[in-house]
Amino acid sequence: MVSHGRKVDKFGRPAAEIEGMIAATGLDPLIRCSVITTDPGLISAFVERWHRETSSFHLPVGEVTITLDDVSSLLHIPITGALHSFEPLVTSDAVALLTELLEVTPDEATAETRQAGGPHVRLSWLRDMYQSRCRARQWVAAARTYLLHLVGCTLFANKSATHVHVVHLQAFRDLAQAGTFSWGAAALVHLYDQLNEASQAPTRQMAGYISLLQVSIAACNLN
Repeated sequence: MVSHGRKVDKFGRPAAEIEGMIAATGLDPLIRCSVITTDPGLISAFVERWHRETSSFHLPVGEVTITLDDVSSLLHIPITGALHSFEPLVTSDAVALLTELLEVTPDEATAETRQAGGPHVRLSWLRDMYQSRCRARQWVAAARTYLLHLVGCTLFANKSATHVHVVHLQAFRDLAQAGTFSWGAAALVHLYDQLNEASQAPTRQMAGYISLLQVSIAACNLN
């Protein structure tokens, strides 16, 4: 299970100068929503009962699934609004996006995408860039850097365990507009995709927002 709860907890809250920008996106509840310790046995048992055709868990008591209401209740992020389309990026486009929105040099962006092996950046690099942007008082770039790290550790966690796709940075071009997106729907789609893949026999690893999955399963058991 690829879980980044400790990374979110260690990074901590944003600098006071950007707290308002982060809150305006509707994503600030994610800072305190991650479960640090996962239960692989519990999650694996439910993944084995996931049916792609119905997007639900088939249990002895019937079918259950994770809904947008669950996402809203558990994460407190927006579930209504515009749907952002994250189109795949080639590496050169990722370099241009990093240069424009994170205010790094083209050489810095190119070196990082080479290190990450494509249109990705390392979470550790983002943490370093965040500190650098704060020292330079480049607050908008610092907010974007913080947010990319946050969604890379939560809503859009992938199997790399160390990287995040640069494509998600597109959603933070206009921080005011970012608050109009249905982040809950995007999170649920990503989690469904991860469950679809994880439920297949050859798959040995699962990503997605494991905290959301685990707490949703716990809620199912309580009900």
